[in-house]
Amino acid sequence: MKKVSYLQNNRIKKKFSKLRTDKEKGLICYVMGGYPDPITSEKIISSIVDGGADIIEIGIPFSDPIADGPIIQEASFKALQKGVNPDICLNLIKKIRNRYPDLPILIMTYSNILQKKGFEKFMRMAKGAGIDGFILPDMTIEESAEYLEYSKKLELATVFLVAPNTSDFRIRKTLEVSTGFVYVVSVYGTTGIRNSFSNYTLTAIRNIKRISANRNNISVGFGISTPHQIKIMSKYGADAVIVGSAIIEMINRHKDDNIHILGNKLKNYVSSLKDACKSK
Repeated sequence: MKKVSYLQNNRIKKKFSKLRTDKEKGLICYVMGGYPDPITSEKIISSIVDGGADIIEIGIPFSDPIADGPIIQEASFKALQKGVNPDICLNLIKKIRNRYPDLPILIMTYSNILQKKGFEKFMRMAKGAGIDGFILPDMTIEESAEYLEYSKKLELATVFLVAPNTSDFRIRKTLEVSTGFVYVVSVYGTTGIRNSFSNYTLTAIRNIKRISANRNNISVGFGISTPHQIKIMSKYGADAVIVGSAIIEMINRHKDDNIHILGNKLKNYVSSLKDACKSK
């Protein structure tokens, strides 16, 4: 399997290289852009980064978020109700980029958001705002030629998803086009907090790692919320974990509190997750 090498200066690639050197697993944290409001959203991201997040995934709200569970769907709906749009999210990213020049930042959204402005135009705007790549859950390999072309031109990572029931043939095709990392969906269904994971999840991670033969960074998401779960995913071959719904849920519980209280709770929570990513 031949891997593309155009991401030499991409922050995601550099981050995973450093994590390997430090013998750490990566912690990727998801937030909904502009939720619960743009000002608070910026402070939330800063608290998460200060807590030790390695990579930030910023969601752009969309009216039909098919890959997301009820927690993130509700956050997306409320953000849209308050008028949050792609331009507001890109402005938020600019502010985060100015504050954290070396922080890898991804946009997670749906293809229609890019298509509406034109793929190349939107991707150039996003690159200008400071992003390092995209996660588009509804982007299929068969329809990705234009997307991959512009990504290569702009040195942006293209993160594709694989699931526990993805065939080995399909996994290989996905590994060929995924750059930065490949997103392993840990469970059947949508995102959301889970208390435990089935054996099929762990078998899938191990199988994808085997097929990849360490050519790809393997990041596992959907349902991860505790240090214990992170250790399990790491043991079975994850190079990084993705935590999203648990962060949104914490924001929901404390969004009426003083921003300093919310910020400290998020920082402490993320710090506990990052501790689990370190070799012991």
